[in-house]
Amino acid sequence: MSGFAVGEAGFLLDGRPVRVLSGALHYFRVHEAHWGHRLAMLRAMGLNCVETYVPWNLHEPAPGAFRDVAAVGRFLDAVREAGLWAIVRPGPYICAEWENGGLPAWLTAEAGPRARTRDERYLSRVRDWFHRLLPEVVPRQLDRGGPVIMVQVENEYGSHGSDTGYLEELAGLLRAEGVTAVLVTSDGPEDHMLTGGSLPGVLATVNFGSRAREAFAALRRHRPEGPLMCMEFWCGWFDHWAGEHAVRDPAEAARALREVLECGASVNLYMAHGGTSFGGWAGANRGGELHEGPLEPDVTSYDYDAPVDEYGRPTEKFRRFREVLSAYHPGPLPGLPPRPAALAAPAEAVLTDWAPPAGVLETLGGAETVSPVPPAFEELGITRGLVRYTVDVPGPRRPYPLTVRGLRDLAVVYVDGERAGVLTEEESRLREPVAGPARVELWVESLGRVNYGPRLGEAKGVTGGVLHERQYLHGVRARGLDLDAFAGGVAGVPFGALPREGAPGLYRGTVTVRGAGDARLELPGWTRGFAWINGFCLGRYWSAGPQRTLYVPGPVLREGGNEVWLLELQETDPGPRAPRLLPV
Repeated sequence: MSGFAVGEAGFLLDGRPVRVLSGALHYFRVHEAHWGHRLAMLRAMGLNCVETYVPWNLHEPAPGAFRDVAAVGRFLDAVREAGLWAIVRPGPYICAEWENGGLPAWLTAEAGPRARTRDERYLSRVRDWFHRLLPEVVPRQLDRGGPVIMVQVENEYGSHGSDTGYLEELAGLLRAEGVTAVLVTSDGPEDHMLTGGSLPGVLATVNFGSRAREAFAALRRHRPEGPLMCMEFWCGWFDHWAGEHAVRDPAEAARALREVLECGASVNLYMAHGGTSFGGWAGANRGGELHEGPLEPDVTSYDYDAPVDEYGRPTEKFRRFREVLSAYHPGPLPGLPPRPAALAAPAEAVLTDWAPPAGVLETLGGAETVSPVPPAFEELGITRGLVRYTVDVPGPRRPYPLTVRGLRDLAVVYVDGERAGVLTEEESRLREPVAGPARVELWVESLGRVNYGPRLGEAKGVTGGVLHERQYLHGVRARGLDLDAFAGGVAGVPFGALPREGAPGLYRGTVTVRGAGDARLELPGWTRGFAWINGFCLGRYWSAGPQRTLYVPGPVLREGGNEVWLLELQETDPGPRAPRLLPV
C-alpha cells in the first residue's frame, strides 16, 4: 500500500516529494446525491485532495444516541472513487461557523469551562465519541487502500487554550484507535497561538488568507524543519444576518494563492465549496476584537464566496484558481463534470393550512416544566429551536418595566395574549410597562450557538430571570420545541384554515414541480423562521438579509406535488405573497 509521510522539507509519497493541493468541502453541508459532482469539481480545479470536518453534535444529538455516523465512511468512499486524497478533521471542536463549533450542547452544558481541556469527565465523552467515529476513518487510510492521508488534532486550539496535555491526550487517543496517518494541528500564524496549539511530534500548520511569506516565517520560528502547509487558506468569508454579503476579489485571491505555492507550501482552500447549513445548524460569532461583543448569527448559506458556489457552479474565482493550480499538475486538468439538473421553470406554492404556535408546541414539543427560575434550553434538551416561557405578574399592582435578563437570543413577548414586543440581548426591556395581574409569554428563539471565541458553549434561553421592576418573577412554566421534532412529520399538528392576517405559526401547502432540479425558495413578505420541503429542513430564513432565498437541492424535489412547511416565528406581511421555487 502507498505510504504518505512527513519529510524534512515537504511531504513524501512512497519516498518521493509530493505537494498536497486540497480544498475544503463539508460532507454535511452538501446533499449526499451531490457529493460526486462537487468532488469532481475540485479535481477539475486542479486539486488532489479534499478536507472535511466532522461535527460531533450532528452525529450524537443526545448522550449515546448516535445518528448516521456511517455518513463519514460513505463520504470517504466517494472521495476514493473521485481519485482524491482526504484530510479528516474530527475535532472534537471544529469551529466551521457551525452550531457550538460542533460540540454537542448537552456536552458543553455538562462540562462548562472544562470543555476542551484534559478534564477527565470531558475526555471520557471524547473517548466514547472517537471510539464510535474512528472505525469509519481508520480502514479508509491510505496505507489500507483508502484516501485518508492526514488527521487533525483538535482545531485552532491556540486561539482557545494552552492545555497542551489535552492535545497530547487527543493525539494518543487517535493513535490508540488505529490512526496511522500523519497527525497535524492548525493555528493562526501568531506566537501565542502556535505555542498554545502545537504539539511536539505532530506537524504544525497555519491558517491565513494573505501574506503567506509572513505567516510561514512565523511558523518557521516554531518549526525550523518540516513541510510548510496552510491548512486554511481563506479565499472568501461567511455572512451574518443583517450584515453585508462578504466577497473577495478573484484576482487578488488568486495572487495570494500563487504566493502560498511559490513558498513551496501545500495548501487547503477554505472553502473550495462551502455548501449550506441545512437543518438550522448555522453557528454564530460574537463581535469585537476579543469576540465578546454582540451576537452575530450566521446565515444559512455557507457559499463563502468560494470558487465553487453554493449551487455547485464554477465562478470567476474557480477559473483563476484553476489557472494557478494547473502549473502544479503533472498533465492536463480534468474537464468539468456535467452540471446537475436545475429546476425547469418557476413554481408557486399554494398554502392551504395553518396551525398556531401553541398547537405546534403541544403536538411536537416536549413536556412542560415548572420551576422557580427559567430553565435554559440545555436543561430542556433543546439544541436548535425555541422555548415558550410563561410567567404570571401578581396583582393588583401598577405598571412597571418588564425586563428579561440574560436573554439568548430573541423573544417575541405576549402580555395577556396580545403581542407586546420583540426583545433581544441588547434590548431586553419592553417599551410599555406591564401592570398586574397579567400573564406573560416569552417565545424565545436561539439564533445559533457561538462557534468561536471565549463565549463558546454559552447557554441559550432566559439565563438570568424575568424582572418586574426590581422583583424577580418566579414559578416559570417552560416548554421547548426542537427542530428535530419535525423529522417525524406534522401529521398530528392541529391544522386549520389560514389566518386572516400574517400570524406566526406553522403553514402547510404544496408546490407542483415540472422538471425537478436544483432550485431556490423565495419567501417574499415572510419575516423569520424555518422552511421544509418534503420533510427536508432547508434552514432558517430571515428578512434581515443579506440572504434572500434558500437553496433547495434537486434531489429533495420530486415531479408533481411537493409538501412545503413554513414555521413563521414572528409575523408575515399582511397577505404575503406565496413562496416560490426559482431555478438556480
